[in-house]
Amino acid sequence: MTKKILVTGGAGFLGSHLCERLLEAGHDVLCVDNFFTGSKDNIAHLMGNPYFEVMRHDVTFPLYVEVDQIYNLACPASPVHYQHDPVQTTKTSVHGAINMLGLAKRVKARILQASTSEVYGDPEVHPQVESYWGKVNPIGIRSCYDEGKRCAETLFFDYWRQHQLQIKVVRIFNTYGPRMHPNDGRVVSNFIVQALKGEDITIYGDGQQTRSFCYVDDLVEVMIRMMDSAQDFVGPVNIGNPCEFTMLELAEQVVRLTGSKSRLIFKPLPADDPKQRQPDISLAKQVLDWEPKVDLADGLKETIAYFSTRLKVA
Repeated sequence: MTKKILVTGGAGFLGSHLCERLLEAGHDVLCVDNFFTGSKDNIAHLMGNPYFEVMRHDVTFPLYVEVDQIYNLACPASPVHYQHDPVQTTKTSVHGAINMLGLAKRVKARILQASTSEVYGDPEVHPQVESYWGKVNPIGIRSCYDEGKRCAETLFFDYWRQHQLQIKVVRIFNTYGPRMHPNDGRVVSNFIVQALKGEDITIYGDGQQTRSFCYVDDLVEVMIRMMDSAQDFVGPVNIGNPCEFTMLELAEQVVRLTGSKSRLIFKPLPADDPKQRQPDISLAKQVLDWEPKVDLADGLKETIAYFSTRLKVA
């Protein structure tokens, strides 16, 4: 059945892929974005679809629309962007959650919160399970994002308990793919852009810190499954790829796949940068019957092809 679906942050990397999939499924999609990190280029190919609508709006202000479902993705998600204006980042997570929850309550919509693995901080439990409360610095340079997302989760669960709102909460681990911002400071885009330009590839620390990379198509699939899951399954649920790689392994794979002559150079590790990040996705497997299908090499090839085209245009 066709639904009216709101996607906040819909012109961003993840949001644009989600909008695309929802349109393919036959839904009526309203994309809301203030275009701070989102881009019209990400959604230009959707503009001709009569069931796709774009609204320039900042979620820190209330929104009055009629929808059946809300995917709340609005918030800069890379350190370069969320540290640019940390107060606004916190407002986007907290005021944005309040405004979207208020909208969901008014129109009786189901609402999904795109939370993050950053709620676990620099974890002492590995891999991270949903029951782990995390180890977060509340006054550090990443706190605007980490604590903002933690507070948003609090609000979602309080609206669920107090107002019986239909909520869904997913904790997204590192995701990559076409339409990533080339200057977002994330490791996959950094390494690929540096390799394609023949520049030195910057590795922070000794390169032994780990991340688990999920291709965007796999992630969008599980977000939709979560939204459509049984009403009493609210989460939070980890979504991401449990296959763990060191930064050094990732850099070497990017160099090989691009055929680059780039050298690897090492710089000091930034403050509060987690040493390990790997999701336990047992819950997603069990309840949503989901696990990632795209392996890192195949996903990197698609992402490299995207950046290769984009850099030539630039």
